[in-house]
Amino acid sequence: MTFDPSVLAYRSLLELFFQIHDPTTYEQQGSDVGPSYRSAIFYTTEVQKEVALTTIAEIEASGSWPGPVVSEINPEEPFWEAEPEHQEYLVRYPGGYSCHFVRPTWRLDRSDERPAVILDRKS
Repeated sequence: MTFDPSVLAYRSLLELFFQIHDPTTYEQQGSDVGPSYRSAIFYTTEVQKEVALTTIAEIEASGSWPGPVVSEINPEEPFWEAEPEHQEYLVRYPGGYSCHFVRPTWRLDRSDERPAVILDRKS
């Protein structure tokens, strides 16, 4: 997956990220526990870092999430493609994760008329 800011605003990407997982649990997503399950944002610019910090502050002020955000905010690091058994995991096992879904109540106010995030899966 490649992030293209001309298609989707970084802020919208973050809002979706914070809606589809629990950023309030340390090193855990659902029943999976350990450092590889930590919530983390990897930024490529200082502007992205500031947008992430601002978004987290708004999330915490909203009171809509179950606790304080514990997501790490780090500069980008080298990463690698997941092993074949992890590719398309949810396509092969649609009920594979109980923790990655959009939570309708975990939303920030859109009074500024920003467009909602639209997902388009391209094969």
